[in-house]
Order: sequence, then C-alpha cells, then structure tokens
Amino acid sequence: MSVVLLIEDDEALAEALSFALRGLGHQVRHAGTGERALGVLFGEGAEVDVVLLDVMLPGIDGFEVCRRIRVKSMVPVILLTARGDPVDVVVGLECGADDYVVKPTEPRILDARMKAILRRSVPVPTPCDPVLRVGDLDIDGEAMTVRREGVELSLTATELRLLLEFAAHPGQVLSRQVLLKRVWDYGYVGDSRIVDAAVARLRAKVEPDPANPALLRTVRGMGYRLVKP
Repeated sequence: MSVVLLIEDDEALAEALSFALRGLGHQVRHAGTGERALGVLFGEGAEVDVVLLDVMLPGIDGFEVCRRIRVKSMVPVILLTARGDPVDVVVGLECGADDYVVKPTEPRILDARMKAILRRSVPVPTPCDPVLRVGDLDIDGEAMTVRREGVELSLTATELRLLLEFAAHPGQVLSRQVLLKRVWDYGYVGDSRIVDAAVARLRAKVEPDPANPALLRTVRGMGYRLVKP
C-alpha cells in the first residue's frame, strides 16, 4: 500500500479521487492548499510515497509548491493540471515534477502512473560491480546514489534511472521514445517533453557547464547520448 498526498483545492474532486484511489489500494492524505501540504510534509514529517499536486491552487501555486518540495525532498511528484498547454507542462517538469496528468483523468490511469514512478525507486539489479564510473561520477545502482568526489548528489529516482540508462549504453544514441519505455515504464507513446525536461534537470546536476554539456549530448532529431570522458 502506498501513501499518497493529494494536494487539491476542489473538495468535491478531492473526495471523489481519494475514494477511488483508496479503492485501488492506496492510503490517501488530503491538503487543500500548498501551505497545508508543506506543513504535512515537513512540519508533521508525514511519510509519503508520492505527491499528486494540482497546479491551480489558492495562495502559492503548484509550481512553487513543487519547487519548495524539491529543496528538501526527492519524493515523487505528479502534477495534476487542467491546462495542457506545452509551456505549463514544461514549467512544471522543470520545477522538479516527475510526471504530469491532464485533468480530468481516470483513476486507474493515475494509479498506473504512480506505480510506474514507485517502481523507479526500487534499486537496480546489477550482475557484477554495482558502481559505475562515468567521468568524475560514481553511480551506484543498488544504493541508488550518485557521488562526485565522495559527495552525494541530490538526484530524484527518475533522474538516477535516466543516468543509469545512459551509463549502460555509452556512446549509443537513445531516442526519447526508448527512454520513455525504459525509464518511465510507459507502454504507450508518451510525451517526449518529460524526457527533455528530465535531461535538462539532470544536466544541471551532473554537468560542470549545463549550457554546454560535455557528458549528455543532444543528437538533433534523434535523441541523446552519453559521451564518456
């Protein structure tokens, strides 16, 4: 059973979604504002497995809530938005969200997205030495950590999985659809903006100069590849 923090100001929608998610085996906590949600997460220290975050909230909006969550926690975040505008989607993903869902959505689709995210938090099985060395990075798939000169970097589970996928195929061009299938565990044609935003966040954490990436290169019209120094 996973513990879900639902941040939604529409009480009727929150009640209906909470009821449906509980029926699918989840435990649900609800917060009607971003301020209340941050209090639950950091004031009360609640153990939460995944956050469902509405974008349009009174007070601080969902984007700002996501930014504040990312300062202190790597808990998976799925944005719930009635706005499918590409700019809004990209802004949300760049704030640190792992995924987004456009409302209204079927609870079973949301359930599948949450389960896919939670699977990405499971340690990666490795048949030999679990630590991969890429440039000045030590990537441990079992411990789910990345270190540079002994200092651990703050990567989300999605970002770590993405880096591991690149590290397992150095020099190989990986398309966005391949990455969606392998990293996001999507069995359908997903939204490539998720991949682009995640790569941008990953570069910001592992590249000395993210504006001129030396490790994760874009291959125009094809995808991305890792260049081992």
